[in-house]
Amino acid sequence: MTDRPAILIVDDEKNTREGLARALRGDYAVAEAENGQRALEWLETHSADVVLSDLRMPGMDGMALLSRLLGREPRPVLILLTAYGNIETAVEAMKRGAYDFLAKPVNLDRLELLLKRALAERRLDAENQRLKAQLDSKYGFGNIVGDSPAMQEVFETIRRVAPTRATVLIQGESGTGKELVARALHQCSPRAEGPFVPVHCAALAPTLLESELFGHERGAFTGAVERRRGRFEMADGGTLFLDEIGEIDPALQVKILRVLEERKFERVGGTETVSVDVRLVAATNRDLRKLVAEGKFREDLFYRLYVVNLTLPPLREREGDIVRLVQHYLKTLSEENGKKVAGITAEAMDALAAYSWPGNVRELRNVIERMVVLGSGDRLTVRDLPAALRAGDGAAGGTSRAGRALRDAERQLIEEALRRHKGHRTKAAQDLGISRRTLHRKLNEFGLRDSKDGD
Repeated sequence: MTDRPAILIVDDEKNTREGLARALRGDYAVAEAENGQRALEWLETHSADVVLSDLRMPGMDGMALLSRLLGREPRPVLILLTAYGNIETAVEAMKRGAYDFLAKPVNLDRLELLLKRALAERRLDAENQRLKAQLDSKYGFGNIVGDSPAMQEVFETIRRVAPTRATVLIQGESGTGKELVARALHQCSPRAEGPFVPVHCAALAPTLLESELFGHERGAFTGAVERRRGRFEMADGGTLFLDEIGEIDPALQVKILRVLEERKFERVGGTETVSVDVRLVAATNRDLRKLVAEGKFREDLFYRLYVVNLTLPPLREREGDIVRLVQHYLKTLSEENGKKVAGITAEAMDALAAYSWPGNVRELRNVIERMVVLGSGDRLTVRDLPAALRAGDGAAGGTSRAGRALRDAERQLIEEALRRHKGHRTKAAQDLGISRRTLHRKLNEFGLRDSKDGD
């Protein structure tokens, strides 16, 4: 094994490929591939820090290779080689994720500087990721997956608010992970050694909920055969999480307000005042301001809860997180269910990304678990998807922005391949690295039916 950075050179011109390999071999571990498809086959069993690829090649070209590399982890740096007449395309490739490009014939000094810069940035990024993982482990974010800007804002708010005593109101649609965030707030706080006590308010009738929260004395009501501590007492020194607080009866809201103001209460049927040191975190999927305006939620309690407001984004607004979530759940749920599922096909991932997920992360987790449990192969395919996703339903919210972006990029690649080969389907399919049958299906899907048959 070598500690030298690994570079994969992809070029259909043998002389160019071998000349670059000779120039780089002293400082780098160098491998060669004659086209994009061969490069992908090599990457199945090897890893590369940098892929140095020609832009124009028969079969899978540099642009198609770029689209395939973007989904890989760890993702290698891609530097494209191009003739002067293709500079505009190379710039477009950088917009899509390529690191940089070099014009042919390659200036070796310029290449060396570019490689050093790319590798230095790659090492810095790896170090940042390592430090982020350590930080997230410390702060208890392990079960909250997401790199989108919206989720990074959530993480930053947790880090800033957790060490304080402030009451936090978590708002968000059902299934967005409100309890996970509440647990992270607790885990990151000075109360982490104390109890975390969750209460799902909507699951209990008002009379039962009052006893559940505040406890009761013996004989307080039929069946109360002994004194029982409530959740506020159980959470003393820790955190009490009230989920779906918007469902609480107005009469009970008064008692909760008093605890927040005085940190005191009496058990149901009792006169003894109980003092507690509890941090309250509440959550709701309802519009509390609207409930206040309708007289269904106390305004004074609302403002007591609204010290810090943390709004969780729905999954359809978390561009890029679906892929990470799918990979996370594939790993964890395969292990939990004793299944050996190595991955998921690109078509199945596209379908998952295009769905709007009205049930958010909870729905996604359930879908992946169903696919893992019922799937028969080592890779999940479109056949393993629930019927609604196979049919392309976007559910009530329509196709997500992430799904639209994927479809737009896919359509653009197909159109470019068809233009390069003057509408010849067979050649375009070979160029894209897909079967002619798959290309035919995609043409129908995108309404691109004017291409030549090519047979």
